[in-house]
Amino acid sequence: MPTDRRVNRRQYLSTLGAGGAVALAGCSGGSEGESDGSESSSESGDENGSAEAESMTADEDSAESQETISIGSDIPYAPFEYRNEAGELVGFDVDIAEAVFAGELGLEYEFQETAFDGIIASLNNANFRIIMSAMTINETRAEEVDFSDPYFTAYQTVLVLDNGEITERADLRGVDVGVQRGTTGEAAAEDLQAEFDGELGIESYDQITGAFDALLNNQVSAVINDNTVSAAFAAENDGVVFLEGDGVAADRENAPDYLTLTIEEYGIAFRQDDDAFREEVNGALAAIREDGTYDEIYGEYFEG
Repeated sequence: MPTDRRVNRRQYLSTLGAGGAVALAGCSGGSEGESDGSESSSESGDENGSAEAESMTADEDSAESQETISIGSDIPYAPFEYRNEAGELVGFDVDIAEAVFAGELGLEYEFQETAFDGIIASLNNANFRIIMSAMTINETRAEEVDFSDPYFTAYQTVLVLDNGEITERADLRGVDVGVQRGTTGEAAAEDLQAEFDGELGIESYDQITGAFDALLNNQVSAVINDNTVSAAFAAENDGVVFLEGDGVAADRENAPDYLTLTIEEYGIAFRQDDDAFREEVNGALAAIREDGTYDEIYGEYFEG
């Protein structure tokens, strides 16, 4: 898969000091007073072993600090990861990655483009270190990967053509909807299909852009997808609107005022043997929330 070099849309101070330096405990010499030879030998062995272990730890820390963190991501998925007119990779996830990995952890990173449908398998095959791709945390995925603390809340919603025949949830019975393959939007469509006793056609596309194009070309009657991504598409296309109605988030503070099928949290995905790095990233996510960096980035892409 092609890779993208790190994108620097804003400058953050690197807060990582020389954390890899190890200060060896001061030793008092081979013997003191009338210690016998075996005791001295034992102490020396312990000290040598301790120093050797600390040296290995220092080497490991240094190796990780020099590693370029490869990030698997399904591109484009605006406004989370997409290319601007200059061909630069930009988006909410891209800016969060800059703040977390460069700003807080002092690490180099790169985004590696990969299809969402096979992105977890690619992670577990060590094609990249983490997934950062507007990925919803759910039980099925958590059987294969570990997630960071949540860093974004999203909702599955329905896009339709304005002034069309679909004006409420019940009107979806008997029509075809477009979704992106392997996503929670596809899962939400399958739940709706079951609710309608099978009377809902589902057209799955490799990229969400395929589903959006199908809606504009009247190949599907609606698209089920994350609200923020759908909102970006609707803002650029007159005649595309959210389907209105009460949903699962109707009573939730700051929830959208249109139909919501699910409430979801995004997380960064890690292999299940990468606990130490996951905890470091959780600490960095907490830090950018605490110092206001997260809110600054959020405000660049979303309202409220």
